[in-house]
Amino acid sequence: MTPTPAFQDRFPTAYTILFGLIILMAALTWILPAGLYDRVANQALGKDAPVPGTYKVVEAAHQGVLEVMMAPISGFYNQATGMANAIDVSLFVLIIGGFLGVVNATGAINTGIERVMLRLKGREKWMIPVLMLLFAAGGTTYGMAEETLAFYVLLLPLMIAVGYDALTGVAVIMVGAGVGVLGSTINPFSTAIASNAAGIPFTQGMVLRLAILGLGWLICVVYVMRYAERVRKDPSSSLVADLKTSNEAHFLRNRESHRDAVLSGRQKLILILFGATFAAMVWGVALQGWWMAEMSALFLVSAITVGLVDWMGEKPFTTAFVDGSRELLGVALVIGLARGIVVIMDQGKITDTILHTFEGWMGGMSDVAFVNALFATEGLLSLLVPSTSGLAVLSMPILAPLSDFAGVPRHLAVTAFQTAIGITNLITPTYAVVVGALAIGRVPYQRWVRFIWPLMLMLALLSMASLSTAVLL
Repeated sequence: MTPTPAFQDRFPTAYTILFGLIILMAALTWILPAGLYDRVANQALGKDAPVPGTYKVVEAAHQGVLEVMMAPISGFYNQATGMANAIDVSLFVLIIGGFLGVVNATGAINTGIERVMLRLKGREKWMIPVLMLLFAAGGTTYGMAEETLAFYVLLLPLMIAVGYDALTGVAVIMVGAGVGVLGSTINPFSTAIASNAAGIPFTQGMVLRLAILGLGWLICVVYVMRYAERVRKDPSSSLVADLKTSNEAHFLRNRESHRDAVLSGRQKLILILFGATFAAMVWGVALQGWWMAEMSALFLVSAITVGLVDWMGEKPFTTAFVDGSRELLGVALVIGLARGIVVIMDQGKITDTILHTFEGWMGGMSDVAFVNALFATEGLLSLLVPSTSGLAVLSMPILAPLSDFAGVPRHLAVTAFQTAIGITNLITPTYAVVVGALAIGRVPYQRWVRFIWPLMLMLALLSMASLSTAVLL
């Protein structure tokens, strides 16, 4: 049964949930002992890594009302050092919004959607496996995550136009890239860093990861396609059925005026520039080491170029850009708020305490029990530290050596880490990719949880069965 609007009104927004988590973590700094591991610089990782066996209790750093109120600000940037936390991601989102606002003002997107619909008529469902394969390829090779935020505003209108719902569009992108990260092969932010921190080559365990990637992708595609086809045949079965009218009005604005239009030469050039911008982003991130600053600059320059091609004028251009940014302002704010949770934990010195607790919990287990406990531990830790590279640097130097005592090869510890965080990051409320995608897609968090938990269970069972079989063999 689809939740009623009354239930939706009672359920708190993402802003309230995240601020409540900030308060909860601040309260835990008064309950849990503060502690730290000694850390040494690791040149290969480019970060300080904790040293196993060096955990010690330190003076408490209780987080009070002032720290709670400052946490959302600290989520954007560190006031003491001026270093960016989530401000670069939030700025990237705002510039994407401006870019889309300019492109939408040309009418090229709406007209292009109509042309695609005509060509795909009767074959719409095959978009799903193809797109999920492309996003999985990005996830397994270079850890595609924050970059996916740029694709939601592109694909959601198309998915809704062909008869699916906003949740389907979100699932295609987030689950597609997520299963790629779960089955990471050469992902430098997951497999490579975790293997380095564990002291092994990242190529160890590659065959197992490829098997998990292939089976996981197949499971995800079947799951999403079944839901999508059910929604297309019966829109009332959608988990966001009560939002159908408002979502269509939002994502398919001005569609009627473009229904019978033919793409002009200028609009075709704009769509080529549009596609080339996303291709350039993928190339830059995968091969040139780009990150948020470079990607933001790319979309800003592309927006200006589109405006010049359309000859829309300075005032219409700035109006379209600002209006587009305004639509994603809530997304930018929620990303910083989510980062504030991690800030409170680090300031309160309870992150290492939580890790140390898990370290003691897993001592003395059998090999099969250990590898599954490691999988569960990494999954729970990723709720608090959703960054793949951050959690790898934090946990692998501590937990990988424990696998030696349990008789578990270290490459299985790395695989347990990456599969666990790949699954958990489909739902983590502290993860910018999740909260940002749901905000862009206008999908309430509780509806996403209802949709994704059976798939997460299937992926968890696949991962645990694969890890257990590998240990026994």
